[in-house]
Amino acid sequence: MKLSQRALTIQASPIRKLAPLMVEARRRGLAIHHLNIGQPDIATPAAYWEALKHYQDPVLSYGPSDGLPDLKQAIVAYFSRYGIGIEPGDVLVTTGGSEAISFAFAAVADFGGEVIVPEPFYTNYNGFATLAGLTVVPVTTRAEDGFRLPPLEDFEAAITPRTRAILVCSPNNPTGTIFTRDELEGLARLARKHDLFLIGDEVYKEFTYEGAAHTSLLQLEGMSDRVIVVDSISKRFSACGARVGALISRNRDVMDAVLKFGQARLCPPTAEQVGAIAAYRMDPSYFDPIRAEYQARRDTLLAGLTASPGVLLRKPQGAFYMIVKLPVRDTDDFARWLLTDWQMDGETVMVAPGDGFYATPGLGGDEIRVAYVLERDKLERAAKILLEGMNAYLSAGAGARSVEAGNLTSCR
Repeated sequence: MKLSQRALTIQASPIRKLAPLMVEARRRGLAIHHLNIGQPDIATPAAYWEALKHYQDPVLSYGPSDGLPDLKQAIVAYFSRYGIGIEPGDVLVTTGGSEAISFAFAAVADFGGEVIVPEPFYTNYNGFATLAGLTVVPVTTRAEDGFRLPPLEDFEAAITPRTRAILVCSPNNPTGTIFTRDELEGLARLARKHDLFLIGDEVYKEFTYEGAAHTSLLQLEGMSDRVIVVDSISKRFSACGARVGALISRNRDVMDAVLKFGQARLCPPTAEQVGAIAAYRMDPSYFDPIRAEYQARRDTLLAGLTASPGVLLRKPQGAFYMIVKLPVRDTDDFARWLLTDWQMDGETVMVAPGDGFYATPGLGGDEIRVAYVLERDKLERAAKILLEGMNAYLSAGAGARSVEAGNLTSCR
């Protein structure tokens, strides 16, 4: 039997594709430090669990396709704390942020359409685009520039008659970069000039460090009919398994369309929405110690990894990820080797190879993404194991990436 082209071409997740090697490493008795996946170890807030505990409906029934009214109102109130005015009708609750992105893609473009995305980017954008019949068109950012957006001319050169939207993630997964208001205003001008949508993946908006400011696309003037924002409780409230997100837009046509998508899948999970209501209603001070802890974790991992002069790494401003450039030609092979051939005192490290975060062939082969979602002492240990493993890998003749002298330096 022949499968669809969609089934044959969808990308395997570079974050999860090494899972069989992880299972085998564990079977051999190795302890694995997971730097590969953004699964926070911060406890889900007690308010979330209390709300579930007191959920007394005798039947766990379908909810509205656009989400429970109390949750939509809680999201409106949450955004108002940041000076962003939206209405309940601007919110559709989704099954995680992933569904919100899928709905956004399906709403703005037909099969054969294109969405421009700065790379490296969250790898599952590729999968969402494939399911929607779209193509991700990359505009490349560079580690040496701190993964800042390139000139607007680069974006404009990528626009074709098939382009329907530009998607940006800020604070960024996988780089940790926060795009400035000026950078986003530039993209807004392009969107207006070329009649495009601007989609914002803003699920890490609380995770900003050292006074860095997050600008929401919803704050940009003259963009009400062009902006779609993706929200989620997964990382914000350390509730990845709840699968509760939201699509937000002031464009009535967009919201009417995504409501029909929501009706086709019936409704987002009811009980988890009850927990989300309580989480969104928490005092904003909840984030203060969590933000401080992630900043300390970032600094711990940064110090550990930049102990090697062969590592290029800029200090992330937000989220909880880093793209790390290594003196290794093939980090996919290196990531596998760490699970199959390397251990230090019964421990090893799992990382995400960098090439899966790029759409341009040949890029990211000397990079990895790491997530600082472990306790500080574990991050310190993981950095040591990673660097020792890197040195052993290179000493074994596995292949150093050739660089000009002084081109690759550790950066803080």
